[in-house]
Amino acid sequence: MSENTTPDGSGTLSVESAAGAFLGLMDSAEEAQQGESETQEVEQEAQEQDETEQIEEQSEEQEKPTTFRVKAAGEEREVTLDELIEGYQLGADYTKKTQSLSEQRKAVEAERTKIEEAAKLRDQYAQRLSMMEKILQQQNKSENLDVLKETDPIGYAVKVAEQAQRREQLSVIQAEQQRIAQQQQAEQNEKLQSHIAEESRKLATAIPGYADPKQGDQIRKDIRDYAKSIGWTDQELANIYDSRAVLSLYQGMQYAKLQSKKPEITKKVNEAPKTLKSGVVQPRNQDAESQKKVMAQLKKSGKVTDAALAFQRFIT
Repeated sequence: MSENTTPDGSGTLSVESAAGAFLGLMDSAEEAQQGESETQEVEQEAQEQDETEQIEEQSEEQEKPTTFRVKAAGEEREVTLDELIEGYQLGADYTKKTQSLSEQRKAVEAERTKIEEAAKLRDQYAQRLSMMEKILQQQNKSENLDVLKETDPIGYAVKVAEQAQRREQLSVIQAEQQRIAQQQQAEQNEKLQSHIAEESRKLATAIPGYADPKQGDQIRKDIRDYAKSIGWTDQELANIYDSRAVLSLYQGMQYAKLQSKKPEITKKVNEAPKTLKSGVVQPRNQDAESQKKVMAQLKKSGKVTDAALAFQRFIT
C-alpha cells in the first residue's frame, strides 16, 4: 500500500485515507454550491414576489375608477365615468323625448290651424255659392220670354240659351253645395263623437261602476227609467250630450231611492224598544218633551238624518 503525507505534512496518509479526504472535500464543495443555489433561489423568489406585489398595486391603481365632481339639483357629488356617461345618456334621452313631444305638439297645432283656415275658406266659398245661386235664380225668374218670342225671335233664342246656361250653372252650384254640406255634417259628427267620449269619461269618474260593462249598462238603464218617471221623453234623452245633465239625473235617482226607504226607517224607529242609558237620568218630563220634538220633526221632514236622530233618542 502506498503512502502519502498529510496536507499539513505532519505524517503519512494512506490511499484509503486520501480517498476519504477527497470525498469529504467533494461533499463540502457540493454543499457549498447547493447552499449558494438555494440562496439564489430564495433571492429570486423574493424578487419575483416584489415584482408581483408591484404589478398588483399598479393593477389596483388602474382598476380604481376615476371620479368627477358634478352638480345636480343644487347638490355637488362625485360620480364615476360610467355614472357620468349614464347620466348624460339619460339626459340626452329625456331631451330627445321632450323635443319629440314638442315637435308633435307643434305639428298638431299646425294641423289644427290648417283645418280651421280650411273651414273658414270653405264657409266663405259656401256663402259665395249661395249668393250666386240667388242671382241666377232671380235672373231666370225676371225674364218674360213670351213677348220677346213674338217680337224678336233671334233675341228670344239668345235668352233661351242664356237661361239654359244659367240652369246648368245652378246645377253645378247646387251639387257643390251638397258636397260641402256633407263634409260639414261629417265634421260635426266627428266632433260630436269626440264630445260624447269626453263626457263619458267624466261620468266614469263621477259615477261608481259607470265604466264597468255589466254594471254600467244597468246604471244607464236605471237612469233612463228614472228620467222617464219624472217626465223625460225618449227623444229628449237621446239628445243629452252633457255629462252634467246625466249626473243630475243620477243624483236625483239616488235621492229618490233614499226617500223610498223613509217609511221603512220610520216604522223601525217607531217599533224600536225604549231603553234607558245607564248613568245620569234626565227628568222624565224633559225626556218625553224632547222625544216629541224629534218625532214631530221626523214626521214633518221625513229625512233619513231626522230618522236616525229619533232612533238614537229611543235607544239612549
